[in-house]
Amino acid sequence: MATVLGNAIFHPLLLTPPSVPFGESRRGVAAFGRRGLGGARWRAMVQQQQTFQGPAASYAREMERLSAKEALLLAFKDAGGFQSLVSGKTTEMQKIDINERIVGLERLNPTPRPTTSPFLEGRWNFEWFGAGSPGSFAARFLFERSPTTLAYLLGLDMLIKDGYSKVTANLKFLNTIESKFLLTTRLSVEGPMRMKEEYVEGLLETPTVSEQAIPEQLKSIVGQATGTLQQLPALIKDAFANGLKLPLNGTFQRFFMISYLDEEILIIRDSAGAPDVLTRLEGLLPSATAEPMISEYES
Repeated sequence: MATVLGNAIFHPLLLTPPSVPFGESRRGVAAFGRRGLGGARWRAMVQQQQTFQGPAASYAREMERLSAKEALLLAFKDAGGFQSLVSGKTTEMQKIDINERIVGLERLNPTPRPTTSPFLEGRWNFEWFGAGSPGSFAARFLFERSPTTLAYLLGLDMLIKDGYSKVTANLKFLNTIESKFLLTTRLSVEGPMRMKEEYVEGLLETPTVSEQAIPEQLKSIVGQATGTLQQLPALIKDAFANGLKLPLNGTFQRFFMISYLDEEILIIRDSAGAPDVLTRLEGLLPSATAEPMISEYES
């Protein structure tokens, strides 16, 4: 019999507690859901949603990486670039800002095994080196003791190819004499991110003199020096023409870690954690499917 309460009518069946246990009832609902709603279609919808989320997340991460790269390069420019760094004019605030941006880019490294990546090969230009870097020490030693009119570091770049690196420092003295110092090192893979560098040879190339930049009062002296050089024995002239070689086999080695690598930027940290940041110079980019420049390490 139905019960009337106000305007509402309640049937006894609706007021009777369910005779099926709660757990079994839930299993029944779940079973109905699988049968009635179509489990296969539901799983397909979930997989499709995950598929849409995957590319979106990858795209967002790539945009974040590109933004971090642009911010780092802009920070270098705002700090005065390479010349400001080697001359000691970069402020402490600029240094901490750049280091913060370096760390931000490193966490977005797109290359999981940079030591064997074909992107490592090529010619790279130094944009930044840390306080513990040998290049930084040499640059500070030069600029702190010599005014820029006497000695000037034009640039520093590195060529990596076939398991060797060649660092080239372009120097200018007295605004007229240009020279290059080349440092050749041997590279070996120690892990997916770690490498060992052994110094092989240093070479100080024969200086070249720009006649247009020579003051009139010095041209006669330079002419006399050139004439004297031509009168030297052929063996000495050849040695002078080929530059001064410094054998360095076994004298120095270091370990470093590649913390970031893509087709445009290379970030290296030495054992003390000091970062070197390099940008690729113009030229053909290696293919991502090319053979690694250094044989795979053995774990």
